[in-house]
Amino acid sequence: MKIRLLLTLLTLAGLGACANQALRPAFSQADLPDAVKAPAGHAVWMETAAAGDITYQCRAKKDMPGQFEWVFVGPDAGLKDRRGQLAARYFGPPATWESTDGSRLTGTQVAVASNGNTNITLQLVKANPAAGPGVMQGVSYIQRVATVGGIAPSAPCGAATEAATQRVPYQADYIFYRAM
Repeated sequence: MKIRLLLTLLTLAGLGACANQALRPAFSQADLPDAVKAPAGHAVWMETAAAGDITYQCRAKKDMPGQFEWVFVGPDAGLKDRRGQLAARYFGPPATWESTDGSRLTGTQVAVASNGNTNITLQLVKANPAAGPGVMQGVSYIQRVATVGGIAPSAPCGAATEAATQRVPYQADYIFYRAM
């Protein structure tokens, strides 16, 4: 009886996992602007969905006395895999992706493309070699797609608020590639 119950539970868990994966189709670059598409010869290695904040700080504009602007300070987001499990963290500067297995990498922005006036840009990043053994080893490119929110605050930024910081929530998918 215990074996039959165990087999039934395992079967149901497997069906549940399949159902979860069916809710979100595998990633496709078809609708992305060419500038942020991963180069030919690279295949999707890992797909993650991020939720977190981007910090901005009110600062004086360089060489423009009396003028101020919100300046990007850095992100802080958790990245979940297709099963909904925490897989990595994204933070910076510098832009750093660190897996839960301890491997990590940084990268250099190659291109950006607009995703409307209320969302941070789509982005293509060339990965630097990873530090530490793990899933980040061999990653060649990272895309930021499906962005929601994250743009600079609309709150006033001036002499009275200089050095103030604001955290702005955002969501995005980060797609990791390896050379084929």
